[in-house]
Amino acid sequence: MEEKTMSFRASQRVGKASESGSAVIRPGFARRVGYAAVLLPASVATVGAVAVGRSDRACEWWARAGEQGLATQTSSGRPGAARLLAHALLCVPLGLLALIPVGVEILFVLRGVLYPLVDRGPYNHSWGGPSVGGAWLAHFGVGVPLGVAGVGALWLLGRLHSRLAGWIWGRKVGLGPFITTAAASVGGVALVIAWIHQL
Repeated sequence: MEEKTMSFRASQRVGKASESGSAVIRPGFARRVGYAAVLLPASVATVGAVAVGRSDRACEWWARAGEQGLATQTSSGRPGAARLLAHALLCVPLGLLALIPVGVEILFVLRGVLYPLVDRGPYNHSWGGPSVGGAWLAHFGVGVPLGVAGVGALWLLGRLHSRLAGWIWGRKVGLGPFITTAAASVGGVALVIAWIHQL
């Protein structure tokens, strides 16, 4: 009975997708975060893949990252090499933006989770010092909300990318994702400049 119910629900989802003409798939939270984190190296790898005649492999990866269904990946309307390259270049700003939250996550691990191993002390002037336990708890406590914010930022960038990627699969995108990408890029540059000046 349970298997029949699950099968019925799956068929309903497929039916709704086919009715709307959408081939979009919904990835898990972690997968979207992961795709966002590697947008920059993926853009560089796409150039190399196209150069050696492996556009099909690049197309498959971007289909998954852009949350496209299997039908889109295997259809005759796949994007050509020129469109793949254009999309890869378009994703460079998003990839550069993703470096900020990725850096936050790395700092959280090094200066939060592994703080006693990275900083051997003494902790007389450290947050939560002078004990190693107090210093670790203080740094870990400060790092948790920053780590959560970093993961959230990556998820948002992944969502923005899935909207932006629609144009290479023939979907109507509109100006919204492009304007948001430009505004986020300006904000990211301002944030990096402000951070450099306070060092």
